[in-house]
Amino acid sequence: MLPKIALFGIFISASIVGIAQRVEDLPQALPYKLEVSQATKSQQWKSALRVPVMFGVAAMYAFSDDSYINRFELHEERNEWMPTFRVHVDDYLQYAPIVATYALNIAGVKGENNFGNRTALLIKTEALTAALTFSLKKLTAVPRPDTGERNSFPSGHTAQAFAAATFMAKEYGGVSKLYSVGAYAVATSIGTLRMMNNRHWLSDVLAGAGIGILSANVVYLTHQYKWGEKGKRRSTILPMYTGTGPGVYYSYTFH
Repeated sequence: MLPKIALFGIFISASIVGIAQRVEDLPQALPYKLEVSQATKSQQWKSALRVPVMFGVAAMYAFSDDSYINRFELHEERNEWMPTFRVHVDDYLQYAPIVATYALNIAGVKGENNFGNRTALLIKTEALTAALTFSLKKLTAVPRPDTGERNSFPSGHTAQAFAAATFMAKEYGGVSKLYSVGAYAVATSIGTLRMMNNRHWLSDVLAGAGIGILSANVVYLTHQYKWGEKGKRRSTILPMYTGTGPGVYYSYTFH
């Protein structure tokens, strides 16, 4: 019989396509429209909040004594099956969707936004994710399962990973759903590794996922797109090497 931590990973992975679809359901070009009805705005916010709320409810439920989604029981399973497991790949892999997004841009694959808007959206998403995560860590002071340090809830790595995944899904999910699925698969692996590494409880990971998705959704719905209308400008950034050493080539063109 598979340990519950493996079953959890399989269950979350099976939900990736659904989450990606929910994110893609949010109209990406909304800020460029001159007039938007109140009904449309309401639908946008409902879609933006639906998945994060689901993760939040699941996180709270993980604090209960339920035998199927109990953070203590899952932790016991981890200690029984993999007590010495420890890797550090999650420290770096959490940023993979961001790197992939800009790599696609360098490769010439056109995404949802130009370089200026995309970067502004990313910076604001990162700032909101950090603000929510560290505020909750301070307020809740939940002990970590390994060291007992009181900053376990929510998982910062997981929040970062899902914020990055949602960012990539919004930028390139319209090009291919495979980009969204891949990004959320990476984010899910981060959450699972945080538990396998004994750094976080199930509740921490679920809450972190909700915060990451929520942050990106809110930022994309409120961004003002001050760098011009979509499709009117194009920027390219490429690594280069000259006789004096490495550098970066950057071009910004109007159409």
